[in-house]
Amino acid sequence: MDLSYSEENEEFRAKLQEFLKENWPLPESIGDLKQREEEFRRRATEAGYMMRSIPKEYGGSEQPLDFLKGEIIREEIKKHGAPTEVVHIGTGRVVPVLLQHGTPEQKAYWIPPTVRREFMWCQGYSEPNAGSDLASLKTRAELVGDKWIINGQKIWSSGAHKYPFMVALIRTEPEDVAPRHKGISYFLLDLRQPGVEIRPIKQISGEPEFNEVFFTNAEAPIDAVVGGRGNGWNVSRMLLRYERAAFSGINWADHLIQRCVRTAKGTMRNGKPAIEDPAVRADIARLQARAMAMRYSAYRDMSMEAVGEPSGDYMMLQKLYLTEMLLKLDDITRDLLADDLMMMNPGIDTDGLKGNAKWVDASLQSLKIRIAGGSSNIQRNIIGERVLGLPRDGVGVNARSNREASK
Repeated sequence: MDLSYSEENEEFRAKLQEFLKENWPLPESIGDLKQREEEFRRRATEAGYMMRSIPKEYGGSEQPLDFLKGEIIREEIKKHGAPTEVVHIGTGRVVPVLLQHGTPEQKAYWIPPTVRREFMWCQGYSEPNAGSDLASLKTRAELVGDKWIINGQKIWSSGAHKYPFMVALIRTEPEDVAPRHKGISYFLLDLRQPGVEIRPIKQISGEPEFNEVFFTNAEAPIDAVVGGRGNGWNVSRMLLRYERAAFSGINWADHLIQRCVRTAKGTMRNGKPAIEDPAVRADIARLQARAMAMRYSAYRDMSMEAVGEPSGDYMMLQKLYLTEMLLKLDDITRDLLADDLMMMNPGIDTDGLKGNAKWVDASLQSLKIRIAGGSSNIQRNIIGERVLGLPRDGVGVNARSNREASK
């Protein structure tokens, strides 16, 4: 098996390297660091190295789908120390949905400012009694004239206290008229209006990341629905697919593994750096192998989709696999740092920053990811039922009970 890049891809790499030499770092006369980073991203998009899947008319570079070139871009930008592409809910999830399901008017209105990060997004899926079972959601929208009137509550909405726009699943059809899954619509909402109350939820870290969002006769224009009235379930399945398939999760894992390596080098164990302990080295090597398996499995999955071939059930496993890998990474880190992990004071330099606050945050994130995007237990049920063909929860138990009762 030849895993080397083709001549065409190596030529692409050489041109990218030349671009990076000419465009980063930029002179201070352009502005402060943030302004220089934004100018670099603008030039990179213009040259075809960022926002590749987004048409030029909406602010992207409109490049053909090519995962090998995408990987080359990631490698070379990281190697050169240049600013990376900013991935957020808007560009990673909302824009792909709009490109597939949006009307021309919706695309023209929402995509360009989202690409420019003028419109920043949060997500309104879960409700107090509809978390993993989204079909049970109760927030409702009623069409009155040319406006939707919305009432209900969302919870665990990351960033809603600072991001003004929300993608939300809302019931628009009565349950006695349409099946649960078919009565839901996919909305784009502006939270900056009367009738919307946002209550941040303070975490154990002391920071509010999640929020409760209450709608009391809040309004949305008639064209706030994407993909057609009552078709929100199908639209949301695509969005969840992007969430679970996002390479940002794999890249994040790669970044944490490299930080773990640096921490193992800087932590002493029995008078030696912990990285010299064969058990520590083996644990980290297993993590690196899992991360590589995830990355290349994702390439295969999405490449097959791009040419219209069924890729199988891989994507159902992806999110669960990432979750378990991050939990194992957290175990290794906690073992390395021991009590120092919870000492939010200057200590081991883990990432160019003094103290272990970054690892504390990563530790908390590894717990959160068990729930975000579909809890691990629900993921296991889906894999068991749809991939392995096992009976639904309770079916096997009832069957056994009936057999035992008949004896």
